[in-house]
Amino acid sequence: MKRDDNKQGENLIRQRQKGRAIVMAVLLGAFVLLVFAITIVKIKAGIAAR
Repeated sequence: MKRDDNKQGENLIRQRQKGRAIVMAVLLGAFVLLVFAITIVKIKAGIAAR
């Protein structure tokens, strides 16, 4: 019985880690897109100012 409980606990931990990893990946991707968008807007504003 203890092995089954331990296995379930490990699976729960792995599921939580995977969930956190997915959330961090989405947040990192969103941050990269935000920086990219800001860069493009600044470049276009610089070109328009000429």
